[in-house]
Amino acid sequence: MEHLFSEPKHYVTYFAEQAPDIDGNLDEEVWQQALWTDLFVDIEGDKKPKPAYPTQVKMAWDNEYLYIAAELKEPHVWATLTNHDEVIFFDNDFEVFIDPDNDTHQYFEVEVNALNTIFDLFLTKPYRNNSGALIAWDLHGLKSAVQVQGTLNNPGDTDKGWTVEMAIPFRSVTVGNNALVPDEGTLWRINFSRVQWDVDIVDGKYVKRKGADGKPLPEHNWVWSPQGVINMHYPERWGYLYFSRKPTSESTVTFAMPYAEKQKQYLWLIYYRQKEHFNKYGKYSKSLKELGLKGSKVTVEGQENQLSLEAGTLQFLAAIQGPDGKVWSINENGFVHTIKGLK
Repeated sequence: MEHLFSEPKHYVTYFAEQAPDIDGNLDEEVWQQALWTDLFVDIEGDKKPKPAYPTQVKMAWDNEYLYIAAELKEPHVWATLTNHDEVIFFDNDFEVFIDPDNDTHQYFEVEVNALNTIFDLFLTKPYRNNSGALIAWDLHGLKSAVQVQGTLNNPGDTDKGWTVEMAIPFRSVTVGNNALVPDEGTLWRINFSRVQWDVDIVDGKYVKRKGADGKPLPEHNWVWSPQGVINMHYPERWGYLYFSRKPTSESTVTFAMPYAEKQKQYLWLIYYRQKEHFNKYGKYSKSLKELGLKGSKVTVEGQENQLSLEAGTLQFLAAIQGPDGKVWSINENGFVHTIKGLK
């Protein structure tokens, strides 16, 4: 379970004094000033080889949009899917996952291929919690563009790669009536994924490489912040996006992990162990000790916190309360939120 507790990456995004043109060209001033993320790694993290081709992302924002720029290097750029909401990861693609309120529920996903074909969807909760995707949902007002550094669908030459540029409207990733525009210090959860298929050139065309069973080999999944598991739908594993109103030309804010995020690690430990317990015994445990915790008192950053657990056969609620009196809780659906103080 250790692979699910590596610290997620973080990125500070700064305020764009002038909005970029969404054309796939990343030479504008805002992108020259914004910093690149770390290069993408395998979705499972360090235990797997580094990706064959580099991928990196930049971000900026203003009062209307979150701007995203991505650079995907590869020698052969190809894409086949042209219809909106086709399953784009059957091509090589770039994917964005956003949870604006950091509760693992009601989150958004956008995928794009080198033809700039979009697949956008909304999830009320992760698939692991018996959820389905609302594919009919569209990210209204999305602006996106792709530029290929080379030629598309031409096996006869060598390409440099492709770039993606997006403008995601805050009003379209808000649940409710009023657009929740970030402010100084607003924290989102976000991650990026690149799906990459091994291909061969057969009769002048790109063909997915097949295994001994005659089926295409599994795709590669390369991400910004490693999930620790081959599943992007663990929102608690996504990276942290910190919004600063300082201009992109400054880039001086130092990110500090909020205390609450460190408290939540105990909630996720209980959640994962409760799922293991349920899969083995068909019910949730009522005992913290049965789940491997020594007791109800734990120390976070040198401060004592109080854990509690209530459980029935099919439900549970775990909570942690720190010295400030604030209580964070998690239930069997992995929903994280604050509740009234513990007794």
